[in-house]
Amino acid sequence: MTGSPLPVHGGPDAQGVPLHDFSTNANACGPCPHAVAALRAADPARYPDPAYTALREQLAAFHGVARDRIVLAGSASEFIARITAAVAFGARGQPGAVQVPRHAYGDYARAAQAWGLAVRAEEAAEGAVDGAMAAEPPLLAWACDPSAPLGRPHAGLAAKVDALAPGVPMVLDRAYEPLRLTGALALAPAQLDRVWQLWSPNKALGLTGVRGAYAIAPAGDAQAGLLRRLSHLAPSWPLGAHAVAMLQSWAGAAAQAWLAHSLPTLRAWKAEQMRMCAGFGWCVLDSDANYFCADWRAAPGLADAAAALQALRRQGLKLRDAGSFGLPGHVRLGVRGPHSQAALLAAWASIRSRHP
Repeated sequence: MTGSPLPVHGGPDAQGVPLHDFSTNANACGPCPHAVAALRAADPARYPDPAYTALREQLAAFHGVARDRIVLAGSASEFIARITAAVAFGARGQPGAVQVPRHAYGDYARAAQAWGLAVRAEEAAEGAVDGAMAAEPPLLAWACDPSAPLGRPHAGLAAKVDALAPGVPMVLDRAYEPLRLTGALALAPAQLDRVWQLWSPNKALGLTGVRGAYAIAPAGDAQAGLLRRLSHLAPSWPLGAHAVAMLQSWAGAAAQAWLAHSLPTLRAWKAEQMRMCAGFGWCVLDSDANYFCADWRAAPGLADAAAALQALRRQGLKLRDAGSFGLPGHVRLGVRGPHSQAALLAAWASIRSRHP
């Protein structure tokens, strides 16, 4: 029996941990020392409180919301799978589709397909309400801002929130909000209260190996049924001791101060990395986040993109092929520090010397 293909992700692979990993979007200034200290102090010999009372209260206070709106998750991907299952269960026999951004994290669509739900890519018109969304409301809508993989504002997000039909859940993935280097989310507080907010702070803390995330449910009772189904579908103890420690640290003043201090450094590194890639002859796309995409199809010396990725990997560098995001011929690069940038510069020079 042959299983389905594994999803494409950045990070370590069969060759191990890359020496210079541009394929993930973790904070290159990390790991956050305050979060690391919290992890070392965690007690893995005991179960966490199954209700996570203290953690939920701390996260609620951090965001200024009621504790009952905090939904803990084993990871962002676990929440994606669970809320899709909850929506599919609640919509049994009801026609409709799961709406995803035109270019998006693949787990949104994979979770829908696992439940036999149709997937519809939204229209990308800036500032416009998606026509299909208005004519045929989706069962579930996904948004991401800054977006993945482009790191840009979600096109027309405010108008789409305002156009949500009653009872239709929208999840706003805010994985990269803490790593936003320019711009701001274009939602008023009342609009933000209408959507589910998904937070996965391990990227901002430079600790992607620690899994743990949470969502903030919309205000009011309009989606109370979905919130109950999410609770019923949750595993016991979705978070271990280390995930609890990471999230508690995340909501603390010391980690937030460290994060704020890291952003100017990331801005400077990003500007230099974009200039370097443009010098390679790559068409570099603007972004608001700590990562960006580049179309490298016309770059001098690029005879074969797949071969170039393999050649870079053999030299200890890994870039993210953006084809799985619907951007063939593009790569996505997380911002990395000067040492890794120098390694990329040398590796690209060696590739060009072989294919002048």
